[in-house]
Amino acid sequence: MPAGEQQPHHIVDSQTMTDIQHMLADYAARFDSRLSVFDVRIASLADGIIALEGRVLDESQCDELRRLFSDHKADTSSLTVLNRPNLPRRHIATNLTGLYEKPTFSVPLASELTFGSELDILCEEGRWAFVRQRDGYLGWAYSPYMQDGPAPAATHLVLAPAIELRAQADSASDVLTRLVCGTRATVTESRGTWSRVEANKSGWVQSIHLRALADLPQTLDAKRTTLIADAQRMTGVPYLWGGVSGNGMDCSGFAQLLHRWIGIEIPRDADMQFEASYLVEEPHEAGDLFFFGEGGEQRKVTHVGISLGGWTVIHSSRTHNGVYVDDLQQAHYLRESYLGAGSFLR
Repeated sequence: MPAGEQQPHHIVDSQTMTDIQHMLADYAARFDSRLSVFDVRIASLADGIIALEGRVLDESQCDELRRLFSDHKADTSSLTVLNRPNLPRRHIATNLTGLYEKPTFSVPLASELTFGSELDILCEEGRWAFVRQRDGYLGWAYSPYMQDGPAPAATHLVLAPAIELRAQADSASDVLTRLVCGTRATVTESRGTWSRVEANKSGWVQSIHLRALADLPQTLDAKRTTLIADAQRMTGVPYLWGGVSGNGMDCSGFAQLLHRWIGIEIPRDADMQFEASYLVEEPHEAGDLFFFGEGGEQRKVTHVGISLGGWTVIHSSRTHNGVYVDDLQQAHYLRESYLGAGSFLR
């Protein structure tokens, strides 16, 4: 080779490149975008080295990629790892805001965040932050609706679909804001049937619409009894994909809310709830979750309802456009899509 000439790069045949791309795609399919990040591309492939670019959630994914492509020496140095030590933490400072799959208001809701929801900040783009909730659920939230640091210590949960926060302990005083169901708030003073609450604003609400965290039901029977009463509070709340409030909620948001009101945190989505719950059989008791699916023999969980005892189910249903009661054995569309039952109550 003449002096000064560079060594030619090893040319990778098309079949090898196809095989590598299939391996990368198969590995990517392992990750649930609601709980993880894997956006990885092949930047180049030469001299037996696969240069990768993009984003992952954890360093362990880089380790696995290096093992996966050990024959080709994967270079992961250009990958951005989002989960790192000492992530900034913020909390939602408005009464309610959306969680989205992309950093824009112009896409459907993935979920919603109530005042005080604490979030790890994984990255930021302009006025948006890619966040992780305490349960690992990921999405984009609007940064101006957040404040730095952890949320104020809460003492109570909001029980009603939505309650008016007033300037004075008087139903004729000015409305300052509205707090939605499931919001964690801090009571600082009581006066008759009213409580002074600190949330995104400071004001007064009727105490009947609050439940002290110290008073959450402790026994299994008390949890079942409380859940039935709580479910009926939400009757008529309209259906909203991604919703978790009295403005509108979806089926799994409703199930999650009812459990939060009795002190139990469960996953956000119906399929996650199905996987995390323990199997229960007949006869069904109040609080059992009924799961439903679509798609033939390999049906995916797409809907969840809550037993009020036996086959009576309360659920946030698109068919009814909201929270209503059905008899599972009488409602054809439920009976035909029923997959099984699970529970988080012990």
